[in-house]
Amino acid sequence: MKTEEMLQTYPKSMNLDRTLLARAIETIVECSQACTACADACLSEDAVADLRKCVRSNLDCADVCDGTARVLSRHTGYDANISRTVLEACIAACKACGDECDQHASSHEHCRVCAEACRSCEAACRKLLDTMS
Repeated sequence: MKTEEMLQTYPKSMNLDRTLLARAIETIVECSQACTACADACLSEDAVADLRKCVRSNLDCADVCDGTARVLSRHTGYDANISRTVLEACIAACKACGDECDQHASSHEHCRVCAEACRSCEAACRKLLDTMS
C-alpha cells in the first residue's frame, strides 16, 4: 500500500513515527477487510444461525477499524486524546472479534483467518498506543 509513502509527504512534523503509524494503518485496514469477508462467509454457512454473534462481532470490528484507520490518517489539528481513544476502541473490538472467531476457527477456516487478523491488528494498535504521549 501507499500508506507510508503518503504519510512521508505530510508537510509538517508529526508526534508519531511515520513508519510505525503506516504499518498500524495497513494492519487495521487488513483487519477490516478480513472481518467483512468473514461476516459474509459466515452468512454463507448452512448453520448461519449459530454464527450470528460472529457476524455481529465481524461487522462491529470492521466498522471500528475503518473509523480508526481514517482518524489515524489525519494529522492537521492532531488531537492525541482522540487518537488514543480510537486505538483503545479498536483494540477492544479486535479482541472481542478475535475471541469470537476463535470459538469457530476449528470448524470454519474463514474464522481462523479472521481471528489471526484481529490478533495482528490488536497488537499493532497496542504498539502504536504505547508510543503515544
